[in-house]
Amino acid sequence: MPAERMPRRGRLRVLLGAAPGVGKTFEMLSEGRRLRDEGRDVVIAIVETHERAATLAQTAGLEQVPRRRDRHRDVELTELDLDAVLDRAPEIALVDELAHTNAPGSRHAKRWQDVEELLAAGIDVITTVNVQHIDSLNAVVEKITGIEQQETIPDAVVRAADEIEVVDLAPQSLRDRLTAGLVYPAERIDAALSNYFRLGNLTALRELALLWLADEVDSALRSYRAEQGIEGTWQARERVVVTLTGGPEGETLIRRGARIAARSAGGELLAVHVTAQDGLRTAAPGALSTQRALVESLGGSYHQIVGDEIPQTLVEFAQSVDATQLVIGVSRRGRLASALTGPGIGAEIIRLSGDIDVHIVTHAAAGRRGALPRITGGALGWRRQVLGFVVALTGGPLLSWLLYSMRSPESITSDVLAYQLLVVVVALIGGIRPALFAAVLSGLTLDFLFVAPLFTVTIAHPLHAIALSLYVIIAVLVSLIVDQAARRARAAKRASAEAELLAAVAGNVLRGDNALLALVTRTREAFGLAGVRLLSPAGEVIAIDGEPVQGRPAVTIPVGPDAAPAALLELHGSELDAPERRLLDAIVAQIAAAIEHTDLRTAAREAESLAETDQVRTALLSALSHDLRRPLASAVAAIGGLRTAGTLSSADRDELLATADESLASLSALLTDLLDVSRVQAGVLAVSLSPTDADDVVLAALDELELGPADVELALDPALPAVQADPVLLRRVVVNVLANAVRHAPADVPVIVSTSRLGERAEIRIVDRGAGVAVDRQDAIFHPFQRLGDTDNSTGLGLGLALSRGFTEGMGGTLTPEDTPGGGLTMVIALPIVAAGTDAGDSTDERRHA
Repeated sequence: MPAERMPRRGRLRVLLGAAPGVGKTFEMLSEGRRLRDEGRDVVIAIVETHERAATLAQTAGLEQVPRRRDRHRDVELTELDLDAVLDRAPEIALVDELAHTNAPGSRHAKRWQDVEELLAAGIDVITTVNVQHIDSLNAVVEKITGIEQQETIPDAVVRAADEIEVVDLAPQSLRDRLTAGLVYPAERIDAALSNYFRLGNLTALRELALLWLADEVDSALRSYRAEQGIEGTWQARERVVVTLTGGPEGETLIRRGARIAARSAGGELLAVHVTAQDGLRTAAPGALSTQRALVESLGGSYHQIVGDEIPQTLVEFAQSVDATQLVIGVSRRGRLASALTGPGIGAEIIRLSGDIDVHIVTHAAAGRRGALPRITGGALGWRRQVLGFVVALTGGPLLSWLLYSMRSPESITSDVLAYQLLVVVVALIGGIRPALFAAVLSGLTLDFLFVAPLFTVTIAHPLHAIALSLYVIIAVLVSLIVDQAARRARAAKRASAEAELLAAVAGNVLRGDNALLALVTRTREAFGLAGVRLLSPAGEVIAIDGEPVQGRPAVTIPVGPDAAPAALLELHGSELDAPERRLLDAIVAQIAAAIEHTDLRTAAREAESLAETDQVRTALLSALSHDLRRPLASAVAAIGGLRTAGTLSSADRDELLATADESLASLSALLTDLLDVSRVQAGVLAVSLSPTDADDVVLAALDELELGPADVELALDPALPAVQADPVLLRRVVVNVLANAVRHAPADVPVIVSTSRLGERAEIRIVDRGAGVAVDRQDAIFHPFQRLGDTDNSTGLGLGLALSRGFTEGMGGTLTPEDTPGGGLTMVIALPIVAAGTDAGDSTDERRHA
């Protein structure tokens, strides 16, 4: 019996979107209708229309497989009926929302696993997914939007698709669709526009989707070239490879490469460093680390490859990544070295590069390797010189005894070379003085013991004088080389220490806080002093580090002009040499700058404090002269009228009492606001935090203001967790903000009050459709004693929003204004949500200060 042939695997087509609402489902249904019209067998396995009329209309005429209905915790859930679709066995199945999590008890946990089974059964699938659900991009999307996606799909599932198509829509067009009510119902529009669907968020998500797809297309292109054996470069987009050696020219090359890549849309920057296979060709790891960070900050990638033939290795890497440009630096070798060793690596790279353009970039370090060093000496310490003399005095006799015991008529050549080696060793150890001593000593010993007539020092032949001179010349040359190396090492070490010290003290001045103490400490450490003190001109200690040396005078240096120094720097310990004094002068200048900086900051803080106090005082006097005078005058007039009660009717007397009562209540409220704003500004506002239901606070505020459905439209989230807040203060905040919104809203348009969750914070959004506030003046509405042009003095002192922001910040939240789409102002009260596991019924009674 012949084996049953396995069905072909179905083809998967993925419609990828940057955000909800771009039209993925609409496009999927449109494609299904087109395929049906071509005579293909198409069914809707599952579709989520989200009550969008245009999407629902696209389902007309397409066969739909009934959904499977399950009950979970007394809630009816509908899911894709996998068995029903398999029994129907259509040619093409339309499956919406590939990353969806199935209801508990389903055969598969995820919908993409259902799709895998459909594909295995030979059914073609067209599906949809948003970029935020792709697993590798989930963290990036959360960082952009602030919202963690719970449903994700492995990248491999999407990349395995036979076709991936981005359903694109410009961010502003998507916001326009959202505003028009084509994506979400009206009560969710404002919150969506202000949170997930911000213009910046949508732009970033769109770029993320396009880049992810571009990377997928690039991988497919490389796979095709590998399968077809195509080795040439296909310049589909600019890829710029920058070669790094770890030298100082690296930053110049990276920035030049970045500019080249930026000239073309979608250009890519890659930096590469070649390491020898034996690991012996080393570069400065610190420089490479810094250059790697620079590459990554410019949006490029860093690669480290292994190879002994640098030109060939670089070109092979460039070809493997389809590079179009290769950036290398001009050789750091001098002209003499280039003439002796040939054109170098650059010419070889150009020869091998083929159709890759090579840019040779000049830089500040070009041609410096061949410069001749200046000859100076005196860098070796006395210990090494003494050691050189010791080696000469001990090594010379020992070598003479050894050579004399083995002498023969033919050994004179080896004897001369042995003494010459001793001179070189002494020169390496002790420098020029011990080397000259060893050269003269070895020459005399050689003449005395090994040159006829023996046991006499006689320079009877000119060649003997030449030999002695050669000994001395060799000793001088070797010792000069050793001395120069030591001098350069010491100079480099000192320069590095001085540069580090100057960078540190400059950084301390820029940072400002504790700069003087840091400078004093750094001075003591740099010069190895026992103690350093910074004194005021009056002798008061400003900063101190270490302890003064008893019985030894201190060196005092004025900081600032000698006639009127700003401070005195007192040094205790060893004396400083001339180079150290020059460095100390630079530090003293930095200390003077730090003192001046500190004085300026203090003066600025005092001036700012005085200006704020003066502004508040002026505003307070203005408010008292206008706002407090009205209720006070009304109360005085009403009480004065009551004194003539004998001539007043009962109705007039009741009216006067009501006027007095209303005026005194208004006066009491104004005084309460004044006291509260003074507490907020002084930072002594007491706050008692506890888990609070935001919906209850909103409803209580509506009762207090006596507002009804004609005035306010509610969109409260029943699943919103409790917030950490002071219920009394939060109610005052909502009352103040809501009263302000109702006052400025048009008479026939209600104010919208909604609650929602954004990450770990809850938001109470109060939306009006009034005139709104210009963006550059939105911060000013929170200043006390102003109303931004509102001349209605009956509304109070202009403290409501100032108090509301102070109360909200005292509870650990924020109060921010936003433009309402279509006109108006939206006030957003954001507060932290109570951590999971906290009993909402337990009061924390936590005390905080605003």
